[in-house]
Amino acid sequence: MTVQEHAADSAAPNPRPAFAQPRLILYVFLGGAIGAAGRLALELLLPWSHTGVPWAIVIANLGGAFILGFLLTALTRRGPETPAQRDVRLFAGTGMMGGFTTYSSFATDTATLLGTEPGLAVGYGILGVIAGLLAAAIGIWLAGALIPQRSSRKEGTA
Repeated sequence: MTVQEHAADSAAPNPRPAFAQPRLILYVFLGGAIGAAGRLALELLLPWSHTGVPWAIVIANLGGAFILGFLLTALTRRGPETPAQRDVRLFAGTGMMGGFTTYSSFATDTATLLGTEPGLAVGYGILGVIAGLLAAAIGIWLAGALIPQRSSRKEGTA
């Protein structure tokens, strides 16, 4: 298959939505399993500390926000989404980072801390959200600085 044929094939819309394509569901499933296993490994390495802060969850959420910001910006800067880029986005972004990050645990941990250490809980909750936004922003900025923007126009056209 030539590059032009592949490009034409890539541009043809698939009549079935992504959620109805078993191959794409498998990408998300496998990525999610890998991401969740990575988070579990991090939690086993960094159990709740004596300070009351679940550092493994903090690191997973901030790292995941950064990686997701970087990944999605990098893919976007490479031009219109191709099927291969969609596969990477679903596997690494939706799957791996979706399984690795855990904002439900963040919410549960905040509620648990609220019962024992209300001041820490409020700080943990507010700072966690702000730090997550900053981590994603840094990932977006870094990808923007490192990945050249590809033009969506073909060479030689005005």
